[in-house]
Amino acid sequence: MEGGNGPKNFDLNIEKILEGWEASHAIREIIANALDEQALTGSSDISITRDSQGNFHIRDWGRGLSYRHLTENENVEKLNSPEKVIGKFGVGLKDALATLDRRGAAVRIYSKYGEFSLRAAPKHGFEDVVTLNVTVSAPTDSQFEGTEFILSGVSPDDIEAAESYFLKFSGETILEQTRYGQILRRKVDWRARIYVTGLLVAEEEKFLFSYNITSLTTAMKKALNRERTNVGRTAYTERVKAMLLASQTTEVAQALAEDLANMEWGTNHDEVNWTDVAVHAGQILGASAKVIFAAPHELSSGSESNSDPAEIESNRDSLDHAVAEGYRVVTIPESVRQRLQDTTDLKGEPIVDIGAYRKGWSDSFRFTFVDEDNLTSAERKIFGLRGKLADLVGGLPAQVREIRVSETMRPDLAAVNASGLWEPASGRIIVKRSQLRSLEAFAGTLLHEITHALTGHTDLSRGFEQGLTDALGKVSALAVAVLENEHKPWWKL
Repeated sequence: MEGGNGPKNFDLNIEKILEGWEASHAIREIIANALDEQALTGSSDISITRDSQGNFHIRDWGRGLSYRHLTENENVEKLNSPEKVIGKFGVGLKDALATLDRRGAAVRIYSKYGEFSLRAAPKHGFEDVVTLNVTVSAPTDSQFEGTEFILSGVSPDDIEAAESYFLKFSGETILEQTRYGQILRRKVDWRARIYVTGLLVAEEEKFLFSYNITSLTTAMKKALNRERTNVGRTAYTERVKAMLLASQTTEVAQALAEDLANMEWGTNHDEVNWTDVAVHAGQILGASAKVIFAAPHELSSGSESNSDPAEIESNRDSLDHAVAEGYRVVTIPESVRQRLQDTTDLKGEPIVDIGAYRKGWSDSFRFTFVDEDNLTSAERKIFGLRGKLADLVGGLPAQVREIRVSETMRPDLAAVNASGLWEPASGRIIVKRSQLRSLEAFAGTLLHEITHALTGHTDLSRGFEQGLTDALGKVSALAVAVLENEHKPWWKL
């Protein structure tokens, strides 16, 4: 035995221990110390067994417990290896021993440095004060490997409860190892768990994954009190985010991406409510599936939306066309959509939102324009009436800068076979050449596109239908006036 041959009492200077601590909390501390010793020394796995008398044995294969480890002192070795160990200060074991004594359990400890047991004794020089002491006797085996705790008077439930605090005994699956810690598959029917270097510190009802944090922030170090089970979300949020943003594995990526798509229904988990994580999930989803992202305000004209109804109609047309092409629409918050806009997915391809889809669709088509001089004489005659046709509905709108003829026509996003197109950005109306086969066809197409320019609405919308009704009324009124005066309409001359 260190310091002499006879048994000696080591005063723990403890009269009372936290009443909230149960035997399982004390056993948790013993297991944590054993796991720390295993991590620091690279020794064999710890063992937790039960003998025929019902006693539980907790053993590590490290350097062995000495009475010096019972002093209340910061453990420099553990402080210098925070990513490896669970315990951070050398005060947990004292509290654990006192708790077990208070709960009526007997403790014996064996190492090459001695044999240890608990007893209450008057404090030296102050006999009216009784404190908990550790009796230190000479070792029976000076070659004993590691440290063994033998616990009597504790139940299997106490052991099981203590083990439940540790990732090692949880049976959870590691999905990905990052430099900040491990992302774990959340077990069915369990709350998500937050571990710090393998020790459970919190549970989350609405997290998608469980996490084991091995790289601690300053806030986490402060939050890890001696209880170690009351750590608030603010302490570990930064590290959980960091792990998710660093994730690359397929299973994590797909789960995040699928959860992002659940935002539309409000069934998503809390991680994708963090904008940075949602953006990362969007980049993952964009690389793994054919998706188009849209914000709620782009699709709804409700009281909370500032979008122009005509723009919403155009957006819906674009999405209908995208769905027909095999895209899946994913509705995301505007803050996420803005962050995703003009970014790339994890493969380096542009993220597709409504604007990007519309631009890509537009850029993929090339018009074959025909100059007026290259039209046939019959076509030129019909095309030359464009000004008079526009006058039927009040003249050509100021926003229409030119009218062009094309051999080919890009399908409108709301129609498969379009014969004309109004392009607000370029200020031009484009008419398919085949419409010049008859005045009726050209007139119908031209007035249709002029109505788009006048109303700013898309096909099948209420605003566009009203515009067509107004145009039809103007043309009809002029026609009736001509007929009543028994004049042949100019288009019949």
